[in-house]
Amino acid sequence: MKVLVATEKPFSKIAVDQIREIVEKGGHTLALLEKYTDVAQFYEAVANADALIVRSDKVTREVIAAAKNLKIVVRAGAGFDNLDLAACTERGIVAMNTPGQNSNAVAELAIGMMIYISRNCFTPGTGSELKGKTLGIQAYGNVGRLVAEHAKSFGMKIMAFDPFVPAEKIQAEGVEVAATLEELYEKSNFVSLHIPATEQTKGSINYNLLSRMPKGGCLVNTARKEVINEAELVKVLEEREDLKYVTDIAASNQAELNEKFGKRVFATPKKMGAETAEANVNAGVAAANQICDYFATGNTRFQLNK
Repeated sequence: MKVLVATEKPFSKIAVDQIREIVEKGGHTLALLEKYTDVAQFYEAVANADALIVRSDKVTREVIAAAKNLKIVVRAGAGFDNLDLAACTERGIVAMNTPGQNSNAVAELAIGMMIYISRNCFTPGTGSELKGKTLGIQAYGNVGRLVAEHAKSFGMKIMAFDPFVPAEKIQAEGVEVAATLEELYEKSNFVSLHIPATEQTKGSINYNLLSRMPKGGCLVNTARKEVINEAELVKVLEEREDLKYVTDIAASNQAELNEKFGKRVFATPKKMGAETAEANVNAGVAAANQICDYFATGNTRFQLNK
């Protein structure tokens, strides 16, 4: 089988070498398409591929149509909104992600951004500490759990809301469970977002939730920009001069946010959650292993389009 790694933003050489070793050991061949500048190059490269590994590259219906032999595509990372799952399903293509492989990198960044905004973006002036503050975790999955674990070491109080995780499981880890999402925002000095961008969640972080936060509250977004109702974010920041917003995904109106709210808002220059050497290797290696396992045993454990 031919396994194509198509990455506009390439994996590290160490990651590629390990991916190649895994793929060839599994009896397959590896092809690379790196730093491509035109989607036509993607169409051409994927035409005879049996398997595909991508990072944030968009696997659209057009890509799927060009991939006549494609049997499996793996997004090296947790988020998968760059995969057209419906198109994959129509063609009988298995679509997977690699949950957990980037989690620690994202969790550490979330904590780092909390420290950065609490210390006046590292400019002169009196800041505040994380110790004793309440951190609300919205979605208690792989990343949320690690954020909670790291935050405990700073002496923070942890609360979580996740309707898909049993309350007893969360409580067993020493984390308080919020009965409602509104309660999470009302009781948290920081809220860290870890929800996917779905039809249900897009625009769901709105005025109603944000206006409930305590004085000096801060929203931390390492998830997706689409989950934020950006117009209502502006409204609540205008009304509440104590609130802050830090994000790893620049808002569509980030220039407006920066101009109006100065050091009360911060966005990384580009999405950096998974930008560590370790996460780069972990996600790529996991993707290669999942593809080889699928071809060898039919394992579809991380299939998204069931």
